Amino acid sequence: MVILETRDLRKIYGSGDTEVRALDGVDLTVEKGEFAAVVGTSGSGKSTLLHMLGGLDRPTSGTVTVDGRELSSLKDEELTIFRRRKIGFVFQNYNLVPVLSVYENIVLPIQLDGAAIDRDYVGRIIETLGLERKLRSLPNNLSGGQQQRVAIARALAAKPAIILADEPTGNLDSKTSLDVMGLLKITSEKFVQTIVMITHNEEIAQMAGRIIRIEDGRITVRG
Repeated sequence: MVILETRDLRKIYGSGDTEVRALDGVDLTVEKGEFAAVVGTSGSGKSTLLHMLGGLDRPTSGTVTVDGRELSSLKDEELTIFRRRKIGFVFQNYNLVPVLSVYENIVLPIQLDGAAIDRDYVGRIIETLGLERKLRSLPNNLSGGQQQRVAIARALAAKPAIILADEPTGNLDSKTSLDVMGLLKITSEKFVQTIVMITHNEEIAQMAGRIIRIEDGRITVRG
């Protein structure tokens, strides 16, 4: 089952001599349960691609379809709701709310949506990520690796169609990076969760199930 698809996706900044083709005709398909890594150097277009896939920015042309919905067909308010329900994000800087406890951070997107919390499911996520003893802690009292675990738990808790991870190990040391990647892999398999991860780190990318390479705004290897 296809969860994510792009067709002739383009993002162009400027015009004439200053034109930059950040994305130049990207065709990509990701199946349910896949753990894919998009690898590219700085300026290759990988971050722009992530923003398009997550509906954080709109393309110049082409389409992005997530779980059967074409994102450009949605109005801003509809897109905000769709993102909250269908797309989980894991960022390099964690983006946790500092005044909320670990548990409150994990369930925040569900509460913002006014939905009921599946406590059994959330409990399984917390146990899988080893956060049982940290639920009352504030983010500032956690290590970087623990904060990233909370961010992963938060992304999983709403049962999104896809999780987009933007350099999720970028602020972590090498050992913690491998630990976090191992947890991403485990959660992808255990919860049949589709994950697309952006990274410049070849070693980290090798832990994904599929590697997609991007250069100059174009996919060069699809894995």
